[in-house]
Amino acid sequence: MIFLHHKVGLGETVQINLDIARLTTRAKIQVPVIISRGKEEGPCILLIGGIHGDETNGIEIVRQIVASDYHKPNKGTVICIPLLNIFGFLNQTREFPDGRDLNRMFPGSNTGSLASRFAYELMKKIIPKVDYCIDYHTGGAQRFNYSQIRINGTDEESLKLAKIFDAPYIVFSKSKEKTFRNTMVGLGKKVLLFEGGKSLNLDRNVTKTGVQGALNVMHYLGFRDFSTKISKPNKENPPVIIKTSKWIRAKHSGMYRSYVSAGQKVEKGIKLGSISDPFGMYEKVFKSTQDGFILNSNHSPVVIQGDALIHIGFQ
Repeated sequence: MIFLHHKVGLGETVQINLDIARLTTRAKIQVPVIISRGKEEGPCILLIGGIHGDETNGIEIVRQIVASDYHKPNKGTVICIPLLNIFGFLNQTREFPDGRDLNRMFPGSNTGSLASRFAYELMKKIIPKVDYCIDYHTGGAQRFNYSQIRINGTDEESLKLAKIFDAPYIVFSKSKEKTFRNTMVGLGKKVLLFEGGKSLNLDRNVTKTGVQGALNVMHYLGFRDFSTKISKPNKENPPVIIKTSKWIRAKHSGMYRSYVSAGQKVEKGIKLGSISDPFGMYEKVFKSTQDGFILNSNHSPVVIQGDALIHIGFQ
C-alpha cells in the first residue's frame, strides 16, 4: 500500500511526514502521520486529533493510543494523526495563522489559503485509503463538553459504532458544510466525532473515555483482539441518545456562576445558574424550561450578553 509516495508493507509501522508549509523563518512544518498495517489485509481507520490546535484532549488521546502500541493492528490499517494543526498548537490557538478555522475549509484547495491547502493535502493524500474515522475534539474557549459522540442520526451503521464506542452521550448532530466530518460523510466514510473537555486543558476522565472508545471500535471492526481491554456494555446505563438540543445564552453581561455540571440530568424548573454585576447590586437567576441533559457547561466566570452558557440535550 502506498502512502505519500512511501510503500508500507503488511506488518509494518512507519511514520511519514506531511510536508505542507513553512514558518516565516523558512523552517519546515511537518505533520507526522503514523501508519500501521496488520499482517492481513482489511479495512482502514483514521484516528485524528488537533484539527483545532488548542484542543489538547484530542491530541492526548491519539498520543496515548500510539504510546501504548494500541495502533498496531493484526488486520487492516490504522492511521494516527495526533496533531494536524501544528500552527495552532504552537500558538495555542484554534485557528491557523491566516485566521481561518481549518474545520471550515474542507475539502480544501491546493491554490487557496494556508488552511485550505492543509485540508486539501489531507483529503487528497490520506483520506482515499480511509474507511472509518474517529475525529477527536473538545469544547472551545472555556466551554467544557461532557464526553459524547456526534453522528448524523440517519446513519444506522454510525449509530451502531457510536454505541460500541460507549461514550455517555450519543448526539444526533447534522454536520456543517465544509467541516471535515461533512466532507468525509459525503465520500461515504463512517465518522464518529468525539467531543470531550475544553481547549488548552487535559482531563483524565475525558482522555480515558476517548482511548477506551477507540479500542472498543477497533475490536468490533476486527483490527485487533482487545477482548481483555474493551468495556463491557452496561445494560442499566447505556449511552443516552440525544435527538435534539439547544444552547442557553446569557441574557445579561456580568459575573456568571453555574449551579449545574456537565453530564448532569436536569428537570424542568431547576436553577441552572445566575449572572450578577460585580458590586452586589444585581443578580439574575435562570432556570431550565424542560427536562434534559447538560452536554456542555461554560466555565468562564465573566460573560457577555449572548454568550453560550449551557448546552442542553433532549431525548
